[in-house]
Amino acid sequence: MNKGRKIQKARVRIVVEGWVQGVFFRYSTQEVANRLHVFGWVKNRRDGKVEAVFEGERERVEEMIAWCHQGPPSAHVQRVDTHWEHYLGEFDGFSIIY
Repeated sequence: MNKGRKIQKARVRIVVEGWVQGVFFRYSTQEVANRLHVFGWVKNRRDGKVEAVFEGERERVEEMIAWCHQGPPSAHVQRVDTHWEHYLGEFDGFSIIY
C-alpha cells in the first residue's frame, strides 16, 4: 500500500545510440514497458538511433531508462540521452511506431 507516499508521474524522451536497430530493441522495449505499466512509444530513427517517450510513475520510468542503457541481449548501447518533459498523461498504452 502507498499510504503517505505520493506517487509522482513523469515523462521522459530518450535517444539511444549504438547497435540498437535490427536487434529487437523496439519490441523488447515494448515488452518491458508493458510489464512496468509505462506508457508511450518507441521508434527507429533514420540516423540509426532509437527514440522513445515514456510516461508513468517516476520510479518505473527510471527503471525503463536504466533498462535502455543495456537493452536486449543482442544490442550494444553506447549512449542514452535523456530529456525530462512535463507529464501529459496522453497515452493509454505503449506503441511501436513504424
